[in-house]
Amino acid sequence: MSELLINDYTRKGFVDGFCVRLPTICIRPGKPNKAASSFVSSIIREPLHGEQAICPVSEDLRLWLSSPNTIIENFIHTLTLPSLPLRSWHVINLPGFTVSVKQMLSDLAGIKGDQILENVKFEFDQSINNIVASWPAEINCSQALALGFSVDQNFKDVIHQFIQFDM
Repeated sequence: MSELLINDYTRKGFVDGFCVRLPTICIRPGKPNKAASSFVSSIIREPLHGEQAICPVSEDLRLWLSSPNTIIENFIHTLTLPSLPLRSWHVINLPGFTVSVKQMLSDLAGIKGDQILENVKFEFDQSINNIVASWPAEINCSQALALGFSVDQNFKDVIHQFIQFDM
């Protein structure tokens, strides 16, 4: 509903608006919460802090992700964009990258050693798996990339960012 409102108000000249759609943000600092996506950060964050994490989905599940740093960078970039043509749709899917849960954990082990994976326990939850599996694992972001938005190159870099800035 907010996208329609911003598009309509921009079309009428009341505002010069953009809506940005976000990939799943990972690795978020803080503690796990009740969101279906909470495990995405917790399966990396908690083991890095020496704590247990539960993964409720299939390790083959693919996710569309972006790091917090890249999201912030892209929010700031949005403010520098010139107005879009009057007939343009003012919604932009921010860039992300696709990675499987298995690859995320492999990258974590590659950085911190295989023993860190002892802190990740798989407890399959069909309802959470179904919710997350319904989200797109890949999105064409050619428009956003053409507008100069940034994208993370790989999940190892996301882990290194978290270690450097959030631990």
